[in-house]
Amino acid sequence: MTDTPQPPESAETADWFSGDHATFGDRLTAARDAQGLSQAQLARRLGVKLKTVQGWENDSSEPRANKLQMVAGLLNVSIRWLLTGEGDGVPEPASSEELAEGAQALLNDVQQMRAQMTQLATRMGKAEKQLRLILKEAF
Repeated sequence: MTDTPQPPESAETADWFSGDHATFGDRLTAARDAQGLSQAQLARRLGVKLKTVQGWENDSSEPRANKLQMVAGLLNVSIRWLLTGEGDGVPEPASSEELAEGAQALLNDVQQMRAQMTQLATRMGKAEKQLRLILKEAF
């Protein structure tokens, strides 16, 4: 039985957090970020030093089994996903197209807010001028 050559993985079909694309440290960082925790917060919750978490994320060391289990529980991912990228983990990062669409929508929002702010600033200026006139006449 011969192996059939497989087409190269495209960016669309690649499993972002697989062993081919990410390390244990990459997956740990992604899971921590997904939970909105800093390295210091994670270290405190695990009862380890900040330097320890930094070592794990930099792939210069790995947690022992008991800490690995605690990490998986705290970050709501499976141990298997942390180690291999397979199983229950965090979603893959957004694609360039998704980011571009989101950025365009945000830009439109900012432009709309700027126009509203300009209108409000003009109204405030007129109201201030009227108030100064009223106060000047009153005194």
